[in-house]
Amino acid sequence: MSVAVSPLAPKKYAKLPPLDGIRIATAEAGIKYRNRTDLLLMVFDKGTEVAGVFTRTKCPSAPVDLCRQNLGGGKAGALVVNSGNANAFTGKKGRETTSLTARAAAAAAACGEGEVFLASTGVIGEPLDAGKFSHLLKDMAADASADRWTDAGKAIMTTDTYPKYATATVRLGDAEVTINGIAKGAGMVAPDMATMLSFIATDAPLAAPVLQQLLSAGTRTSFNAITVDSDTSTSDTLLLFATGAAEKRGAPRIADPKDPRLTPFRRALNRMLKNLALQVVRDGEGARKQVEVTVTGAKSARSARRIALSIANSPLVKTAVAGEDANWGRVVMAVGKAGEPADRDRLSVWFGDIRVARDGERDPDYSEAATSAYMKKDEVRIRADIGLGRGKATVWTCDLTKAYVEINGDYRS
Repeated sequence: MSVAVSPLAPKKYAKLPPLDGIRIATAEAGIKYRNRTDLLLMVFDKGTEVAGVFTRTKCPSAPVDLCRQNLGGGKAGALVVNSGNANAFTGKKGRETTSLTARAAAAAAACGEGEVFLASTGVIGEPLDAGKFSHLLKDMAADASADRWTDAGKAIMTTDTYPKYATATVRLGDAEVTINGIAKGAGMVAPDMATMLSFIATDAPLAAPVLQQLLSAGTRTSFNAITVDSDTSTSDTLLLFATGAAEKRGAPRIADPKDPRLTPFRRALNRMLKNLALQVVRDGEGARKQVEVTVTGAKSARSARRIALSIANSPLVKTAVAGEDANWGRVVMAVGKAGEPADRDRLSVWFGDIRVARDGERDPDYSEAATSAYMKKDEVRIRADIGLGRGKATVWTCDLTKAYVEINGDYRS
């Protein structure tokens, strides 16, 4: 079915500059979609370092298994991504497909099979025929160029209504380095150590252990703090590549995650991770509103996070937001069911800057008109103070509309 672009889409898209050490190509392989690109190849210069985080589901896809296997080498020569089929729960056939694809990509990119990384997104349980696209990789590698980041973002989309891009330029030592990122995701979004699919690259000369520390730390308050529908994908993959090309321009090679020269880069990367994660939330299937949920006063940060996710994942909270209904009782419900320490008579709730409940009852200054007016905004903030400690957490979600059911009701049809 045709889906209109989300009303929360960016007014303008970031323009990602070419990045030394990476060439990009896309193709129409017809895996599921027609008349649109569905295959992405990135070719990396020799010596490119890589880090990654992946889904923690107990039913991971075959590409996730291959990426985990190859990540230990710390080097990347090629990335192949297809949309339309997740190659998940496909057994021996799935493993054969990843093996065949890795061989074809290694030959095309002139790298080792252990330097190939794969990602697939789409329908679960349908065998993916490598014969539909592996033969395209050789010509794609020959035609690849550095200025095709826009094409890359479009090729990895499934039910996304818009591509997700982010870029940053930051100083590393006495040189400037660039960070580019793309992401896809709209449904089945409740990441656990990664996003749906996201690929970030830099020309900074950073060693793989440094990249891994940066990525693992940065996901907690970005991709691991978003949820569209509480469902963690079989295919969640977030990869960070560093070509090291900026070393020729005077950027220092960094092998210690504690190196103070990393601070500006770390901050820029964290901003990018959050930017891409929020673009995923704002493209939640059928979404019309972005929702920020903050929990304060919990027993611990971990407890606050669990309560915040309980609120953010509640269908009743999300449908109330969709209906612009100031139903704070549903927030109270979600706090109570979270299984974390809470005291009804210490609980306070805000919508935006409006306190709607305090000390276990409706706020005496509560105004239905003022709160209803606030709920008409396309960005809604909900805060719950538990009143028991200093634990704090923020997560982001979207509302739940009829369109979500429509999109997912016929996804395989």
